[in-house]
Amino acid sequence: MAPSPKTPVDTNAAGPMLRYQKNLPKLPVPQLSQTLQKYLKSVHPLLTAEEYKRTEQAVKDFEAPGGLGQELQRRLVARAKDPNMVNWMEEWWLDQAYMGYRDPVVIYVSYFFAYKDDKLRRLPAKRAAAITTAALEFKQQVVQCQLEPEYAKGEPICMDSYKYMFNNCRIAKKPSDLAASFDPFKNTHIIAIRKNKFFVVETVQNGVQLNTNELELQFQKVIDQAGQLKGIPVGVLTAWNRDKWTDARDALLAANPINKQVIEKIETASFVVCLDDLAPKTRDELCRACWHGDGRNRYFDKPLQFIVFENGKAGFMGEHSCMDGTATCRLNEYVCDGLARNLVNHGSNDVRPNLSVPQEITFVLNKDLEETIDVAESDFETLIANHEMTVLAYQSFGKNLIKKFKSSPDGFAQMAIQLAYYKMFGVSRPTYESGQTRKFQRGRTETSRTVSDETVAFVKVMEDPHASNEAKINAFRTALKAQGQYMATAVNAHGVDRHLFGLKNSLKPNEETPALFKDPAYAYSSHWYLSTSQLTSEHFDGYGWGQVVNDGFGVAYMIKNNALQFNIASVKDLEVHGKKYVNGTYQFKQCLEDACDELRDLLMTELPALAKL
Repeated sequence: MAPSPKTPVDTNAAGPMLRYQKNLPKLPVPQLSQTLQKYLKSVHPLLTAEEYKRTEQAVKDFEAPGGLGQELQRRLVARAKDPNMVNWMEEWWLDQAYMGYRDPVVIYVSYFFAYKDDKLRRLPAKRAAAITTAALEFKQQVVQCQLEPEYAKGEPICMDSYKYMFNNCRIAKKPSDLAASFDPFKNTHIIAIRKNKFFVVETVQNGVQLNTNELELQFQKVIDQAGQLKGIPVGVLTAWNRDKWTDARDALLAANPINKQVIEKIETASFVVCLDDLAPKTRDELCRACWHGDGRNRYFDKPLQFIVFENGKAGFMGEHSCMDGTATCRLNEYVCDGLARNLVNHGSNDVRPNLSVPQEITFVLNKDLEETIDVAESDFETLIANHEMTVLAYQSFGKNLIKKFKSSPDGFAQMAIQLAYYKMFGVSRPTYESGQTRKFQRGRTETSRTVSDETVAFVKVMEDPHASNEAKINAFRTALKAQGQYMATAVNAHGVDRHLFGLKNSLKPNEETPALFKDPAYAYSSHWYLSTSQLTSEHFDGYGWGQVVNDGFGVAYMIKNNALQFNIASVKDLEVHGKKYVNGTYQFKQCLEDACDELRDLLMTELPALAKL
């Protein structure tokens, strides 16, 4: 049952999904002094006394009455108040964080979910069909605006990004990519990829959607038609540097008019189903296969790719530019939960005799394009060979026990990550945790800066062999409180990073960059040695993405009822400040396990006393 929010209902909304949309508050611009004080507090644990003094002066100069900082704030407030501006950050963020980014989306931008096994559906065609039926059911709710909004603390949150989910595609362009949306009612086809070959599968025939049995037949036909020989992997071009892919896409379109039709069919499709011939066995193998696979049996520009492997394992890959993980997590949770609990309507069991055969669509290639694809393949192999990913599936405890520790589950996971990092490196370094700002119109994310004076004191006392349990617990709770307070301000759009981003973007081309933005502390404090984020589903066996800097880790984590799961990604044998860490990804995994064990053992000492309360 939906909560009864204070946000007024818009009676003219297109449907229930958007009934609160127009009345959500706009993304605020925090007070300048408030942000600058918070900024100083956040950099204090990261800097030497001398560095901090320099940063303090830069902040003072920036905030001086009549100075440029005050003028930039005035411009930003004016932009936010512009009645034609829905969200002051949206356009800048989309371009600078995503569309203008030129490195490959694979590894650096895209993310994945790995599903638990479906014991009823071990054959790839059967599993692909069930996933497709469930995803199409979700699509209907989205495109007809019938999906119930999500809520945070009883209030609705922005549902706008769902329009980028189905029948969408990222289009490679210079200097910045484009987002393209297509009619979801007119385009009812999906694309299946098998052996690097693209097939159009119509999901509606004679006005009736294919039932699950019919879809299974169609996927089996795709597998049979594709045969054993692999096609030339045009899809690998989408795994390339965005400028190189832009040139290759232009060359593809110029090579033959048929290629325009092929690309249009892919771009307009509801989503993609990748029928891989890989058969990952272990959890780590499954996660890597979902993260990038062989790079060829994909079209990485599509926001939704469901992946089904030869052995019936499955997962999902999301393109991140227009839509954050919370929306696709809901889609994937709907698919997995609906299938697990038999809530999906699979339609009739009968298979119509006159179903059209899935149609293979083939690019017409010349020698130059074939050579270009060879180079893209080689670059992809180099990229992948340089990266490592492993999963800590920690089964000792999860959310249920953490709550008995009187701790926020998310805060607990953050403290474990901080302690693990300190164990490995002997220092605390800048850490990003994603906080969602979807309580505001078209809000996306804000950085929660985890490292504080309190977390540094906590990790140090934890590693002190002479410290008492009481001192360790006190330090843990103090650090937890600091992390929770910062996250609370972040989700209310009062963090540091997005506001400073807005102020910097308010500079005019001819204006000199203020000392605040040239200060080394500014770049260092947002160099995310740890990039972390939590999304949880009991139906997922993995969730992750790559690191954002090559001397850091990407740590995606799930907090299940009775388990914790950390997905750790980094470059292979990463080098940090001149020191090489051979098998560093696995070293960090071990440190995380040790940190979780130690925190559990420490907090268990309080439990008997708590039980008596």
